[in-house]
Amino acid sequence: MVQHKIFISILLGIFLFPALLSAQVIESLDSNNPNVKWKVKPQDEIRDIDTLFQPGYDSDNWVRAIVPATVFTSYVEAGLEKDPNFADNIYQVDKAKYDKSFVYRAEFSIPGTFTKEKTWLNFRGINRKGEIFLNGKRLGELDGFMERGKFDISSIVKKDGNNILVVIVHIPQKPLNNVGSPTYLSSAGWDWMPYVPGLNSGITDKVYLSNTGALIIEDPWVRTDLPTNAQADLAIKMSVKNTTPDYQSAKLKVTINPGNIQFTQDLGGIWGNSTMELDLNKNKFKELVINNPRLWWPNGYGKPNLYTCNLELSVGENVSYKKEVKFGIKRYSYDTDGDVLHVSINGKRVFLKGGNWGMSEYLLRCRGDEYDTKIRLHKEMNFNMIRNWLGSTTDDEFYEACDKYGILVWDDFWLNANPVLPADIHAFNKNAIEKIKRVRNHPSIAVWCGNNEGYPVAPLKNWLKENIATFDAGDRYYQAKSNDDNLSGSGVWGNFDPRWYFIKYPASSTKGNVSWGLRTEIGTAVFVNYESFKKFMPEDKLWPRNEMWNQHFFGQLAFNATPDKYEKVITERYGKPVGIEDFCRKAQLLNIETNQSMYEGWLDNMWNDASGILIWMSQSAYPSMVWQTYDYYYDLTGAFWGAKNACVPLHIQWNSYNNSVKIINTTSEDHKGLTAEAAIYNSDGKEVSRLSNLVKVDSYINTATNAFTIPFYDNNKNIATGKDVVASSTETGTPKDITDGNMTTRWGSRGQDDQWVYVDLGKDENVYGVGLNFEDAYGKKYKIQVSADAKEWKDVYTEEHGKIGLHDIYFDDITARYVRMQGIKRGSDWGYSLWEFKVYGGTQHNEGLTDIHFVRLTLKDNEGNIVDENTYWRGTDRNDFTALNSLPKVNLKVMPKIVKRNGKYIVEAKVTNPSSSPAVAFAVWVQLHNSKTKERILPAILNDNYFTLLNGESKDILIEFDESLLKAGEEPVLTAIPYNNRPK
Repeated sequence: MVQHKIFISILLGIFLFPALLSAQVIESLDSNNPNVKWKVKPQDEIRDIDTLFQPGYDSDNWVRAIVPATVFTSYVEAGLEKDPNFADNIYQVDKAKYDKSFVYRAEFSIPGTFTKEKTWLNFRGINRKGEIFLNGKRLGELDGFMERGKFDISSIVKKDGNNILVVIVHIPQKPLNNVGSPTYLSSAGWDWMPYVPGLNSGITDKVYLSNTGALIIEDPWVRTDLPTNAQADLAIKMSVKNTTPDYQSAKLKVTINPGNIQFTQDLGGIWGNSTMELDLNKNKFKELVINNPRLWWPNGYGKPNLYTCNLELSVGENVSYKKEVKFGIKRYSYDTDGDVLHVSINGKRVFLKGGNWGMSEYLLRCRGDEYDTKIRLHKEMNFNMIRNWLGSTTDDEFYEACDKYGILVWDDFWLNANPVLPADIHAFNKNAIEKIKRVRNHPSIAVWCGNNEGYPVAPLKNWLKENIATFDAGDRYYQAKSNDDNLSGSGVWGNFDPRWYFIKYPASSTKGNVSWGLRTEIGTAVFVNYESFKKFMPEDKLWPRNEMWNQHFFGQLAFNATPDKYEKVITERYGKPVGIEDFCRKAQLLNIETNQSMYEGWLDNMWNDASGILIWMSQSAYPSMVWQTYDYYYDLTGAFWGAKNACVPLHIQWNSYNNSVKIINTTSEDHKGLTAEAAIYNSDGKEVSRLSNLVKVDSYINTATNAFTIPFYDNNKNIATGKDVVASSTETGTPKDITDGNMTTRWGSRGQDDQWVYVDLGKDENVYGVGLNFEDAYGKKYKIQVSADAKEWKDVYTEEHGKIGLHDIYFDDITARYVRMQGIKRGSDWGYSLWEFKVYGGTQHNEGLTDIHFVRLTLKDNEGNIVDENTYWRGTDRNDFTALNSLPKVNLKVMPKIVKRNGKYIVEAKVTNPSSSPAVAFAVWVQLHNSKTKERILPAILNDNYFTLLNGESKDILIEFDESLLKAGEEPVLTAIPYNNRPK
């Protein structure tokens, strides 16, 4: 383990849980507490459990256990297994060694600060099932990885001396999908992570002691409603439990901040061993009406303001129990207008931009503040939603970080596609209720989802729906199936030409509405940089591509990612790589292109009828070459920067299919008096002024506003006029009516799908587009094809969702004599009928442009400040960017300034491409390295990367990282290397 081991050793050195610090007297029993000694051993190697509690028991031959973690992780950390991240080590592990029950044993003492009458032993999660014993007595069983355990050990625990805790952990039942559920279903392997020995069984969440009085509070729940955004009505529900046989009188004090809102409630008496249900609302307490509240907003729409509700339960003069609940004031609402799901918060629609999160880490080694890093990176990409795919992330810190950074959560339960029930449906249902109760206070929860790409099978179908209605009061939307019912399916997951994402509609691999809609999964392979690649790949397997790459999911194991196509496209667009470093470098350009286009394609159609896109996937759980934006080591790949560029809340973007430029406003404010500008530059940095444009534009809340079209095709010449036409059949008019220049004449075919018509240009011509004018008998699905002999045809364009009327279609310049519309599927009961068939061509449409040129879009506010800037690269052949490899080298000036502030290193740098430079500095890659080890400094937060600098242009770079990532005598070293300077 590389990165995550660092986090475990540093971040888990906190013995009190931050969320509980002010709530109760807590003592962690996790293995980071030096006073707790955890060991683990297979159950089949232990003859008698009772012997484990004997004084002086010798556990020297047991393995030191990591808690919370999995059994397999403990063996890895003990050095008993080779690094599972490297090579194919994890595939070589003997599964039988771990796919069985294990016994954990710990010794601990009770701290002197535990002075109240009740001592509790608490568990937050065991995968999959745990039997719990203390000092020889069986306390009970936890059945399911989300079931909490709270055991009263007051009469069992020894106040002086050691206590012995034993937990027998049983693995999930196979097959995991869905028989073993509730569990981490991907533990048996997926197309992005290997089979995990032991199926991630172990004590997988926190263990701790707590000390309280006789009365305790269970499952406090703060609900918020907004009659208007200027008034919030709160309701607080909870259970107050008397844990003794004696009648107890109690008082509850409530404090809400900000605002220092306080009130008390005399609870009267509570009978012994009974529970009182409390419902505090505005009808009883006027303090629960908050005027002008600080609302919780998702990222980009406002601040994610949070409140705290402190509950103090007293018996007489003594405080029996304290609890702090964090919550956000918000109101979700939903509609399915046009059969598309839309999510609104506080009365405003939110265009969903984000990704799927499979596992935090494939061995569950992500803990503590590492979640803050991962979610912060999503916020930096301007995302506003994460899908907790299959409910695979269960840690509190995940939800806390989403609350903090304004990231909505689409939260799945643990069912996948197959119409198979869990082996124990009652354990599943109990865990579902536990999950809802555990996370419902988090304002980030936006959608509950029952099943991934399938419907829950009865009786879970109704149980889940009722659970949410009962325990979340219907405050959030319940979606039974993740890719249907007002959604536009899931997939595809392979690599496509960036223009494809702008064409109606990017195909889905599964059922769902034929629309942009809300796509909950779509993605591509994302290859890592060389520096990361060599961390997990043996030196002799680096190049060329081989089976070891497949073990890290660039091959048949991840066939959905179309790695063969991904590799082929790199060669076609950027030139055949000469080695692994060249391959990785070129892959980042493809990563930027593809991922930026995915988001911008959906944004281009915002509310018409697109409502959001979640890529598959947004973070990495295992060192691989698929489904990620930042990689396993926190290197921010090209995919990260493509997504970040596209998702800027106030954004200017280029549609690479039709060359339109739009202003995208995914904020909660109107922005008036903006200036939108496009400038086209050749590779030498000189502007092509005839293509430039500048307009004033107003951008209103939640709109995609047309600014202008870049006139790459303004001088189109129709070379089909008067030319001969041949058709497969004719029922109306004549074929030549579509090239006669008369808009009142038309040709129509017989009423069959497979019909065609082609124009004979008379000689070979340069062709780059067609103009079709369909009558009511239109083509729903058709191809544009070209040929030199009218026998062998080449596809240059495919339309999946054609419509009536005028359609200008452009493709790369190609030489052809014949141009054909090949009908595939009619849009009516008639045949195909065209008023006109134009062919655009003759001369090259790119006159005055170098083989590679750059589209620079700039958006300024009404005071002239730049609010967004994007630079795209474009080729005269739009599938060929090999001319980038011939860009002259440039000597950039880099001026860094490094300071320490509040436990962080802050690096401020100015990167300049001198005015005398021979070329544009393309895709400048900024990195930080350790001055001594030469290793990259990760994780780090950067404001920009892979940027392009024109001649004489500078970029201000800001980088921050934790001071703990450098040791004494080590310094950060900044490099800025443009693609121009790649080894030739």
